[in-house]
Amino acid sequence: MATMLAGRLEISTRKFDVREVPVPEPGPGQVRIKVHAAGVCLSDVHLIDGTLTPLFLETPEVTLGHEVAGVVDALGPGVPPRWQEGQRVALEAGERCGQCPNCVRFREPCLQIRTRGVDYDGGWAEYTLAGQHTLIPIPDDLPFVQAAIVPDAVSTPWGAVTGTGEAQPARPAGVWGAGGLGVHAVQLLRLIGAAPIVAVDPLEAARERALEFGADLALDPEDPTLRRQIFAVTAGAGLDVAFDMAGVPAVREQAVSCLGMRGRLVLVGLTPEPLTVTDGIGFSFRGRRLLGHYGSPAGAVEQLIELARYHRVEWSRSISGTFPLADAATAVEHLERKEGNPVRLVLVP
Repeated sequence: MATMLAGRLEISTRKFDVREVPVPEPGPGQVRIKVHAAGVCLSDVHLIDGTLTPLFLETPEVTLGHEVAGVVDALGPGVPPRWQEGQRVALEAGERCGQCPNCVRFREPCLQIRTRGVDYDGGWAEYTLAGQHTLIPIPDDLPFVQAAIVPDAVSTPWGAVTGTGEAQPARPAGVWGAGGLGVHAVQLLRLIGAAPIVAVDPLEAARERALEFGADLALDPEDPTLRRQIFAVTAGAGLDVAFDMAGVPAVREQAVSCLGMRGRLVLVGLTPEPLTVTDGIGFSFRGRRLLGHYGSPAGAVEQLIELARYHRVEWSRSISGTFPLADAATAVEHLERKEGNPVRLVLVP
């Protein structure tokens, strides 16, 4: 039996290690992907430390990795002829459950999306399986390390910016947290013409990076003049929309206070902490909204790949470092400690 390296997490003990496992065989409608790049996300860190727990995992352990790009290696029965061995692809970060009412009727988004590398085996491996409908062709000039991060690090803020948050051209937007998600939110807000764009982060290097990615103003959350500066740069109106990319309760309170009339706060960063709004009367009087966001809608990854195909956007600055698959635990430690203030670290099997 052929074997391969894979980064496996035992859920009951949260023990993570990279070890030899059998190379998977594609079933009906599946393809096997030879992985060329797999992103390391804070969600992976939180799965290992126990902050996050899979909702739908049916096995005691799972191969991590929901940001994946590679080459089609083998086809299972029933895969359409449009897919051929050797094609360069990125993988959607999740799949429809196929069981909920929306899936059965295929009219609405799935109610119970299964996340790759969380609810079923992901891409921290030499080979991984994917349903053929989750494959997205990538152009020859888009490096695998950049394509791999699109299905979450880029598509999640894209969905938040263009969908949930309804950011608009020439309207002010704020981003709290300029890390792996937040810096792409800044880049994408710039792409759609939001203005001004305010980035907020406690790290000076992150603020400088946000300016490089297109922010008009970058502030320290500890700055006592922060709210005053935001209202000044928006001509007293406040922000149309703010994005919490950090998942920190204090961030949410600060961001709400910087919203204008009918302003929206979009919660993208994940945290188990409770949601609170201190000034409930002001929140209601001003018609503000608090919106949850997770992942990206159908078509988001295709849109971003198409934008990259025509060189409207690129992510070379987003790749902060690469690690061999065997050193996945080291990559996790670097991200957990924010060593070097990374945007995205990528495993290269």
